[in-house]
Amino acid sequence: MAVYKEEKTSTWRVIYRYTDRSGARRQTQKRGFRTKREAQAWEREQLCKAKGDLEMTFASFLALYEADVRARLKETTWATKAHILRTKLLPFFGAQKLCHISAPEIIAWQNEMLTHRDESGRAYSPVYLKTLNNQLSAVFNHAVRYYGLRENPCRAAGSMGKSKGREMLFWTKEEYLKFAYVMMDKPLSYYAFEMLYWCGIREGELLALTPADFDFSKSTVSITKSYQRINGQDLITGPKTEKSNRVVVMPRFLCEEMEDYIASKRGLAPAERLFPLSKGYLHREMNRGAKGAGVKRIRVHDIRHSAVSLLIDMGFSATAIADRVGHESIEITYRYAHLFPSRQSEMAARLDEERGDLP
Repeated sequence: MAVYKEEKTSTWRVIYRYTDRSGARRQTQKRGFRTKREAQAWEREQLCKAKGDLEMTFASFLALYEADVRARLKETTWATKAHILRTKLLPFFGAQKLCHISAPEIIAWQNEMLTHRDESGRAYSPVYLKTLNNQLSAVFNHAVRYYGLRENPCRAAGSMGKSKGREMLFWTKEEYLKFAYVMMDKPLSYYAFEMLYWCGIREGELLALTPADFDFSKSTVSITKSYQRINGQDLITGPKTEKSNRVVVMPRFLCEEMEDYIASKRGLAPAERLFPLSKGYLHREMNRGAKGAGVKRIRVHDIRHSAVSLLIDMGFSATAIADRVGHESIEITYRYAHLFPSRQSEMAARLDEERGDLP
């Protein structure tokens, strides 16, 4: 490395030569430092970063963290993580030495997140707070596992927030049918919500559907991809999890509806999106439909909850439901069981029948 003063600008310049992880020699430089001390500080930071020295700043370690994990994550997953790293972690920890961050600093950051209020006076939700803490802990776990950090300071600081969100909302079948009737004035909206409810698919899975995904001879729709919009770009990725790749058998009436709908879309190529909508559009239509039908407003994702709850109430097993809706495990499906009223009275009546009269 070398530090030079540039006479024309009276600023300092650093030329930095290093060996990358593949063993190749590299050179980079940075200019415009106001003082020699600033230039030397940057020089030292690059050396720490190149050697994986934990004296590097948190900001420098995040650059290593991105290089290590980004290629292993879905683009949508990384986009969510990167936003949290950039807006919630860097402003607080960025200039601190990684190895000097301890539990008291973590607690101070947690308190800042806990007391944060937006312009409307709203705090972060317990689930979001838990997510923020998990992302910070993941960074330190990476440092422990691969860079020799002695311990994760988040463990001593403890967590914040809650992993479980607000109580799930859902529509009964009767409520959904009232909503669907209002949606009939817009075929695009109506058929989109029909797919969401009767197949229990996710919002992103719906928006990625193409005519080629349907096999009307078998009454099936293949779920193999998901739609996201990131940084103003439409992005089609694989589904959320491995189990999300699935073939869903549609009820006969839905199969007929979708066959008619696709036939009406003349000129639509087999690989074109069948529902070229935004998530914002679906949310607005939820508002309109719920108001028009006189039913409670739920989130678009709650339609999936409603579909799962209906199948539970119909008596299907958790395993069968998990296969249909793409849950990674049946434990996820069991979380929905509480949504319908208790059937204790029905159980007691059936037990009376089983017992019969005493001899």
